[in-house]
Amino acid sequence: MGEKAFTASALAAFLLSTAFWSGAVPAHGGDPNEKKDAVRTPVEAEQMVFGIAGDPKRVTRTIEIDMRDTMRFVPAQIDIKRGETVRFVIRNSGAVLHELVLGDMTDLEQHAALMKRFPGMVHAEPYMVHVEPGRNGEFVWQFNRAGEFHYGCLIPGHFEAGMVGRIRVN
Repeated sequence: MGEKAFTASALAAFLLSTAFWSGAVPAHGGDPNEKKDAVRTPVEAEQMVFGIAGDPKRVTRTIEIDMRDTMRFVPAQIDIKRGETVRFVIRNSGAVLHELVLGDMTDLEQHAALMKRFPGMVHAEPYMVHVEPGRNGEFVWQFNRAGEFHYGCLIPGHFEAGMVGRIRVN
């Protein structure tokens, strides 16, 4: 079995096993009892092929992305300079929950397939945001590697309907 296949199946097994002992944690959203001004523990930055979690104090650019129920992102393509630290402000102008997840196409496709099999998956990484209808979300990412990357909504059916965008980092 290939390394990626093992990783995907190991992730699925882990997520499925933690679902039984994790308590009442909602999928794809925040804790309804959480205070909106709560301070969250910072996530340890992990280098990914498409960059690393950015320091909000070092933002060099803000990019606004709109998620629509037509299963499209606006804009659908973004050009970024290598080294930029970007604050993404994500608006859900639709009537259903959407998310934005950064990654390379292979990872997004694998994650989308897992989401179809386990639609209640609970996850929160520094390169994704889940946004309720009519709300905004944001995160900061540093693009320290050149290449072509993507963003997608991995809620079952959305990615398959074409809800994916492209980022070119030069």
